[in-house]
Parts: sequence; structure tokens; C-alpha cells
Amino acid sequence: MAKYCGADCRICRREGCKLFLKGERCTSSKCPFDKKNAATIPGQHGANQKRRPRLSGYGLQLREKQKVKKAYGLLEKQFKKYYIEAERQKGVTGETMLSLIERRLDNVVYRMGIGVSRAESRQIVNHGHILVNGKNVNIPSYSVKKGDVIAIKENSKELEMFKQLKGAKIVTPKWVEFDTESLTGKIIDLPQRDDIDMAIQEHLIIELYSR
Repeated sequence: MAKYCGADCRICRREGCKLFLKGERCTSSKCPFDKKNAATIPGQHGANQKRRPRLSGYGLQLREKQKVKKAYGLLEKQFKKYYIEAERQKGVTGETMLSLIERRLDNVVYRMGIGVSRAESRQIVNHGHILVNGKNVNIPSYSVKKGDVIAIKENSKELEMFKQLKGAKIVTPKWVEFDTESLTGKIIDLPQRDDIDMAIQEHLIIELYSR
């Protein structure tokens, strides 16, 4: 992922919705998205506007794509690969594309509650703390399959960030489960469109790539 040096909360304001890039901070009263005028875009000129400018059809499609890319931390090349792969498979292309992205290992670690954000979950995977079916996997884009067992490496369990997970109450999507005592999770099923809680109009992204 390319390094972004700005404030994550500016991304949420730019896209006009919460992308939960800062974990728990996004749900607290400290969230800048709630404090500042979310109806305007960030920046010197955005602050002077009373409302967001009206977008063209192409503009709406582009912003929808950017929103999903920023939420999952993907580059354009990575994102387009998911679109191409989804187009090859049977079913609705937009829903298949989102399902493929959801199956990324860094997203699964986030969904299980191991990381408080996708960015932190990506670091956890990169640093070699995660096992998939007993094997060390440090590739964030690794695609999980139904039945895969995701666990925290034994010698990593003594780290403070993982100790805090012991006995914690974590709400997970229905397609994954995570035991906070053994620090082990499982992919119960592949993610469906209903399992993705973000407000995404995937048909706009497909229209953009179909131009």
C-alpha cells in the first residue's frame, strides 16, 4: 500500500461517510467527522463551501470507487485485479468483487476483532503474527477459504495487544467466528453482500470500469 501521510479522518470527510479507519476513535465522541461539518469537503476551499458540489455521473462513479479503495487500503492496480477476477466468475460482478475483497486476510483479522482497524490488522499480518491452518502467512492480500482456521502465533500471544483480547466480547460477522480464550478463529462461510455493512453502491464501480 502506498504511504499516506495525511490525517485519516480527512479521507472520511472527503468521501462524505465514516470509513472507520481509526478503529474505536471513529465510534467515540472524539471523531472529527462528527465534530466538523461533514457536509463539506476538507481543505481551505472546502471549508468555504456551504455544501458539497454536485457531481457528474462519472464523478459519482469515481468517488464510489475511491471510497472502497480507501476503506480497504487498496491501490488502483490491486483493486482492478479484484474487478477482473470477479468479472470472470459467475454471479453478479459487483457483489463477487466485494466478496473477494472481504476475503483478504488483513480484512478477516479486522473482522475477527484482532485488529482495531484494517491498517492495524495489515501490520499484524505483515509482522508475522498470524497463522492460517497452522502455517505462518504474512501476506495481507492472502485470500481465505471456507473452513480456514485463523490463529495468533503462539509466541505472539504474550504481546500486550493480544493479551487484551483474552475474554473480550467481540461482535463478528456471521461468516467468521473468533474464540477470545484460545485466540483462534474460523471462516464459517464465504462473505455475502448482506454481510458487508458499509454503504456501497457497487454498480457504480462496475459502470466506471465498463466504460
